[in-house]
Amino acid sequence: MATSTTGSTLLQPLSNAVRLPVDQVNFVVCQLFALLAAVWFRTYLHSSKTSPFIRHVVATLLGLYLALFCFGWYALHFVIQSGISYYIMIIIGVENMHKYCFVFALGYLTVCQITRVYIFDYGQYSADFSGPMMIITQKITSLAFEIHDGKISLNCNYTFHLTSCLSLNYRRMPSLLEYLSYNCNFMGILAGPLCSYKDYITFIEGRSYQLQQSEANGKEDTKYEQTDPSPNIAVAQKLLICGLSLLFHMTITETLPVEYNIDDNFRATASWPVRFFYLYVSLMAARPKYYFAWTLADAINNAAGFGFRGYDKNGVTRWDLISNLRIQQIEFSTSFKMFLDNWNIQTALWLKRVCYERAAFSPTIQTFILSAIWHGVYPGYYLTFLTGVLMTLAARAIRNNIRHYFVDSPAVKLCYDIVTWMATQVAISYTVVPFVLLSVKPSITFYSSCYFCLHIASILVLLVFPLKRTQKGSKRHESIQPVWSKKLEEENLLQKNSYSTTNNSFSQKQEITCRYQALKQ
Repeated sequence: MATSTTGSTLLQPLSNAVRLPVDQVNFVVCQLFALLAAVWFRTYLHSSKTSPFIRHVVATLLGLYLALFCFGWYALHFVIQSGISYYIMIIIGVENMHKYCFVFALGYLTVCQITRVYIFDYGQYSADFSGPMMIITQKITSLAFEIHDGKISLNCNYTFHLTSCLSLNYRRMPSLLEYLSYNCNFMGILAGPLCSYKDYITFIEGRSYQLQQSEANGKEDTKYEQTDPSPNIAVAQKLLICGLSLLFHMTITETLPVEYNIDDNFRATASWPVRFFYLYVSLMAARPKYYFAWTLADAINNAAGFGFRGYDKNGVTRWDLISNLRIQQIEFSTSFKMFLDNWNIQTALWLKRVCYERAAFSPTIQTFILSAIWHGVYPGYYLTFLTGVLMTLAARAIRNNIRHYFVDSPAVKLCYDIVTWMATQVAISYTVVPFVLLSVKPSITFYSSCYFCLHIASILVLLVFPLKRTQKGSKRHESIQPVWSKKLEEENLLQKNSYSTTNNSFSQKQEITCRYQALKQ
C-alpha cells in the first residue's frame, strides 16, 4: 500500500504486504526497535555501569535516528524547537521564562500543524511529524514551569496551584545535552508519554530506586535496594495489551467506521436506540489504536527501567509512574470527569499544571481551549472541546446536585452507576465524533441529525441546577489542612508496614509538609 512519506521507504515491501501506510509501518517497527533498545539500554548501559553523560548521549542519538527514519528532514523541527526554547530559558529570567517558552513552543507547534494540514492531504496521516512535536511542546513548557515554580517557591509561600508546587519542581538549569535527552530520547520521541524532567533525570542518574526510610529519631536514612526491581512482568503484561489492542483494531475497527453515523440511509432508517448504540460501539472501536500506541510507549520506558513508582500495599512493584491510560476505568467510567482523568493521563496532568490551576477565571473553558489548540488546527478538534466544556460543566452540576440522593442504599447506588455509565458513554461518544471526522460539514451533519440534543440538554441542566464555583482563595486554605493531613497519615502508615517509598514520593512528602506549614501560618 503506497503512500506519501518524508521518512524512510525501506519498509515499503512490508507496508504492501500488511496493507498499511508505510509511515504507520515505520512507526510500529521503530517502536519495536526502541523496545529492544530499551532492554539493551537497561542491561548494558545501566547507571551502575555507565555515567549519566553516556546514557544521555546514547538516548539522544537513538531518539534522533528513529525520528529521522520516520519523518526524514522534518525531524529537524524537533531539534530547532528544542534549541530555541533552550536559548529562551537562558536569556529570559526565571520569573518570565515559563511564559516565553509556553508562547514560543505552542506557537511553533501551531505553525507546523498549519503547514501539515494545508501542504499535505487534509486528514492524511502521512508524515505526521506534529505528533512527536506535541509531546516535545509539553516537555518544553513543563520543564519551564517546573524551574520557574522551583525557584519562586524556595521560600515556601507560593500559595497557588498546589499540585504543581509539590514534587515536580526543579531548581537547576539543565545542560544542553540533558535538555535534548529529555526532549528527544528514544524511549519517548515517537509517542511519549510526557514525564517530568525531575523524574527523567533521576532515572538517568540511577536514583529511581533510592529509598528514604525514617529512623526512630526522625532523621532520614538514605538506603538503596540491593537489586533493581524487575520490570519484566509489567512489560509483558503491557505487551499483551498491545497485542490484543492491535488485533482488535485490525479486525473489528474497520467494520465499525465512525463515518457511518452520518450515512444518509442509516440516519433515515435506523431508530434512535439503534443509532445511539452504534454511536457508542463505533467510538469504542476507535479507541484500541490509542491503547496500542500509548501502552507500547509505556512498555518501552519500563523496559529501560523508567516508570517505577514504588510498591503497593501488598509489596508488589508499581510501574505506572508515566502510564497514559487506565483501560478498565475508561470503559466503565460513570462520569465525564472519570473518563477524562483516565484517558491520556499525562496530557491531562500537563493541562492541569500549566493552565487549569493557574487560570484566574473560567479554568475549565481555558483548559479545553488550550487542549484544542495543542491538538491541532482541524475544526473538528474545536467542536469537540467546545462541546466538552458544556458536557463537563453539565455533568459536574448534575453530580453535585443529585448524586447524594443515590448513595445511601447499595442497590440504589448500583442502579445509579449503571444509568450514569450509559449516559457517560453516550455523552463521550457524542462529544468526540467531530474529533474523528475532523471537518466542519460532517460534524455539523452529525449534530444536526441528533438535533443537537445533548448540547440543548447540557444548557438546560446548567440553567436548572446551580453550579458550584471553584474558589482558589479561602476555600483552598480551609480545605488544605485535612487533605494534606490525610496524605501524611497515609504515608506514615505505609512506613509502619515497611512498604518502600521512592525518592520521588519522599520529595513530595517533604514539599507537602513545607506547603502545609506555610498555609497553616
